[in-house]
Amino acid sequence: MTWTRYQPILIGGLFIGVLSALPIINVANCCCLWILVGGAIAAHLEQQQKPLAITAGDGALAGLLAGLVGAVVWLIVSTPIDFLVGSLQAKFLQDMLVQARDMPESMRIWTTGIRTGAFTIIQLVIGFFIMIAVGAIFGAIGGALGVAIFGRRQPPVVPPESA
Repeated sequence: MTWTRYQPILIGGLFIGVLSALPIINVANCCCLWILVGGAIAAHLEQQQKPLAITAGDGALAGLLAGLVGAVVWLIVSTPIDFLVGSLQAKFLQDMLVQARDMPESMRIWTTGIRTGAFTIIQLVIGFFIMIAVGAIFGAIGGALGVAIFGRRQPPVVPPESA
């Protein structure tokens, strides 16, 4: 298989992974929007490479693979962002702990644990496995929808005239 075979999957996966990892923009992914659209993009680009119409199954496969690639891209993009934002969150929590003198001790221990890098790593690992599952399912749905919306229409079959 050549690069052109993987290109729709990689582009759809990049779309899914980058937009799902960016702060604020990732909020639209609450309904799996970026994953659905990324799967549809992969199916549309797959269709553009073929002279005949692709099936919904072909589109679903392209979307599924784009969802898996998107999970890997999400992990790569999210890791530095989470560690960067994590330091800001740690400062916020530190300020909160200083100001909240009447906070229960168990809550103080819990918020201190959140500030560690280990918590961020656990969060990324769990998020990655969730992205794999959700990316595969909703990427496939997006790919099938992409074929339904953007796919080439087969010309109607004219039945032979009967005598």
